[in-house]
This record gives sequence, structure tokens and C-alpha cells, in this order.
Amino acid sequence: MANLSFIFCEILMILATILLLVEPVKCYSKQHKALFVFGDSLFDPGNNKYLNDTKLKVVATMWPYGETYFKHPTGRVCDGRVVPDLIAQFAKLPILPPYLQPGTHRFTDGANFASGRAGVLSETHPGTIQLRLQLSYFKAVKESLKRKGDEKAKNVLNDAVYLFSIGGNDYFSFYQTYPNASQFYKGKFVKMVIANLTSVLKEIYDLGGRKIAFQNVGPLGCIPAMKTIDPKLGSACADEASSLARLHNRYLSIVLNKLESHLAGFKYSIFDCYNAFGDRVNNPSKYGFKEGKAACCGSGAYRGGNCGGITINGTKLYQVCSNPGEYLWFDGVHPTESANFSKASLEWRPKNHRAL
Repeated sequence: MANLSFIFCEILMILATILLLVEPVKCYSKQHKALFVFGDSLFDPGNNKYLNDTKLKVVATMWPYGETYFKHPTGRVCDGRVVPDLIAQFAKLPILPPYLQPGTHRFTDGANFASGRAGVLSETHPGTIQLRLQLSYFKAVKESLKRKGDEKAKNVLNDAVYLFSIGGNDYFSFYQTYPNASQFYKGKFVKMVIANLTSVLKEIYDLGGRKIAFQNVGPLGCIPAMKTIDPKLGSACADEASSLARLHNRYLSIVLNKLESHLAGFKYSIFDCYNAFGDRVNNPSKYGFKEGKAACCGSGAYRGGNCGGITINGTKLYQVCSNPGEYLWFDGVHPTESANFSKASLEWRPKNHRAL
């Protein structure tokens, strides 16, 4: 494992301890590595708190968001930490603050540009930090690093890991607008999303990025919010929504493989969030959860909506479970910290990465 980067080597050490492996995992490189995060609400550490759009701000700035780890709302759409927080801690990096948070940032540790409701396409939820805008922020970070010296900036960017979770909002919006779209139009839309994503990845490569790690799009049709949108589903999943995710994931794998073949030094990893979460939805007890289909916080069918500080005359319009760790979903769309920990750990097992 001498060719593994520091981040993945450190994570393997932790996993080896957790899994009680007989042979210790050795790290041969102690060089500091950075983590740059691009994505949507699954990875957002609170960037949306600093946006002008009030609706985008309030989503995760109310109790009970943040109740378990931080003990107060942080802007994360979760009861605690999101995946990039955990990955950073596994790698002995500090938890990355929101890029938009005022104050001094240590960009040699990396940066988190993710934004709740953001999409690959600029047309998906205007007002968010969509992917192209996240790319522009990354360019600004590069300029900041260059002020410390061109060679230092080059080394930071070349050695860094670039972590992505993006695309789900594009497909969820498309499904809500065109629930019965034909395979032809679904395919055409997915190809447009993938083309825009590929363009951004090539620009990141040109800016110095080499190690790309993706969390692919999960089973959109199985989120609790879907059961609120369509109560007739009952405990079933909306396969038309999930089919968009499956098609995206198939194209994503093809595109990343082509980029690795054509771009010198480009390496990638894909964590199969779709199947990992799909199995947890249907078999929660297998993974230590008591509930895989209903959310911990919310109202309506399967508590699929309205988690947060919505009240009338002091009466809450939502319910909150007593132990989020028993649930896969915290609200209608987003996993609990326990689910994120399970996912983050899985993402970096040796069999799930490609020796980044």
C-alpha cells in the first residue's frame, strides 16, 4: 500500500482498528494532503447559511438539525456530521468549514464548496451554489494558494483528493416536472447532466486536480419525501425516479473510466451509494438500524416532510424520534449521522477505491 495517499492510508488504519484486522495497515507517506469537496446538501457543511435566498438559508438552521454531534443547528441537513466531516476526521484533517463562512481559511487543508439543493445544471434551483459556481470558488482558492508560491500551490492541488456528491437534485427536479418521461427524454437529460459534469472535471484536472472520488446518486425513489409526494407508493419505491439515478451512475462510470484512460495521472474512485443505501432501506436491521423507510424527523407519510422549526401557535407540525442513530434517514431526503458514518467508512475500504 506504499502508493496510497496519506488520506486513504490514514482511513485504512482506522478501519483496520474498527474491523480488528490482525495485520496493521502501515502508512508510508506522512505528507499533508488536502480535501476539496463539491456537491449538494448531502455534503453541505452550512454554505447555504450565507446565501441571500431566505428559503435556502432556513432549511437546516433550525432545531433539531445538528442535535446529536454539534448540539446546535450548523446548516448541515443532518442531526450531526455529514460525510466530508467524517472523511476529514478519519484522515486527521480538521472538519472543513463552509467556504462562504467569513474569516480566515486554511486552504492547505482543502475547502468545502457544497450547497444544499445545488445541481450540476445552472437551471436546477437557481440561487444555490451550483457546480459551475463551486468551480469558480475553487479557482479563487487556487489563486489564494499561489500567493504562497506556485510550486506549493501545485503540490497541494496535485496531491489533494476531490470529493463529489452531485446530480441528485437535477434528477429529482426533472422527475417532479416530467414524472412519466420516456426513456428517450430521460436518456437525453442524463447525457446533458453528464456532459456538464465532465466539462467541470476536465477544468479541475487543468487546474491541477488528479484524484477524484465520487459518491454516485442514491436510490431517489426510496427517500421518505417521495412517499409524501406520492402516498400511493406506501412502503414501495418510485422506480421511475430511481431509474434516472441508475442511468446517471452507469454513464458516470463510463465517463470517469475514459478520463482515466486519456488524462495522464487522473485517478478516480466511485462509491456505490445507490446499492449500499438501497439495501439498507430494505434490510435496515442487517446494518444495525431499526428503521430504513421512515424518517426520524418530519410529518406526513413516513415523516417525509416538514422537519424543522415549523409551528402554529407554539405547536410543532412535525415529530422527532428519540434516537436518530436507529434511523437511516433523519428527514425526508437526508441520512442520519449514523448512516453517514456507515457510508463514509464503506467509501474508503480497500475494495471500494482504486488506490488513489
